[in-house]
Amino acid sequence: MKKLFVLMMLAGAMSFGFTGNAVAQEEETTTQESDTAQAEESADTVVSEPDTLPTAIAAEEEEEVVEEEQTFHQVVKEKFIEGGWEFMSVVLICLILGLAIAIERIITLNLATTNTNKLLANVEEALNQGGVEAAKEVTRNTRGPVASIFTQGLMRMSEGVEMVEKSVIAYGSVEMGRLERGLVWISLFISLAPMLGFMGTVIGMIGAFDAIEAAGDISPSLVAGGIKVALLTTVGGLIVAVILQLFYNYCVSKVDSLVNQMEDASIALVDILVKHNLSK
Repeated sequence: MKKLFVLMMLAGAMSFGFTGNAVAQEEETTTQESDTAQAEESADTVVSEPDTLPTAIAAEEEEEVVEEEQTFHQVVKEKFIEGGWEFMSVVLICLILGLAIAIERIITLNLATTNTNKLLANVEEALNQGGVEAAKEVTRNTRGPVASIFTQGLMRMSEGVEMVEKSVIAYGSVEMGRLERGLVWISLFISLAPMLGFMGTVIGMIGAFDAIEAAGDISPSLVAGGIKVALLTTVGGLIVAVILQLFYNYCVSKVDSLVNQMEDASIALVDILVKHNLSK
């Protein structure tokens, strides 16, 4: 009986060991399969994310760009209205008129620019070949204030070189006045735009204090409204003044350049005429 009992225990132990090993092997197999599945899913996720990520980023950037473009125009319109259309409209009119005059002056001054060296050479050649009348024909067919001054000087050639010099100086002042025409209006708008902005500032502050007096209490919303209007009108006036100031300085520098050309060319013309008289 003891041997039979021992044999039964050994058989049970061996069968339990095989069963445990089988269960352990099944658990290990299941664990490996689950790890493999997770690795494959993570790999799929890693592979799929780079495909979807640039598309999502691009879509977000496009939406942001569209929003920024729409917001810019809306903000300009809203700020113009919030600043008070009464003063903002006057400031805008100053900008439009000032730009119109500045553009007209820039075009006129650029057209008035003349190649003085070439003109002097042509006048000298015409004097040597055809006399004063040929030289006057050259200057009349040339555009610009320098040619006009030359024409006036050559018309006084019969009265002597001294009269030519006086005529050139006198007519040079006339041409300089024509070149500077319209600049005073640009200067006016440069001064007027900030003053209108400051006037809107004062009126906005008065409106804020009137609202405080009517409410009987200092509320941030009441004060902020008037201050906002004041700041917007001031900014509008300053922006207009800055833009027009740039155009004004360009026009002034162009006029100075043309005046220097006229003076140098006039001196050269007198020298050419003196040389021509001595060569007769």
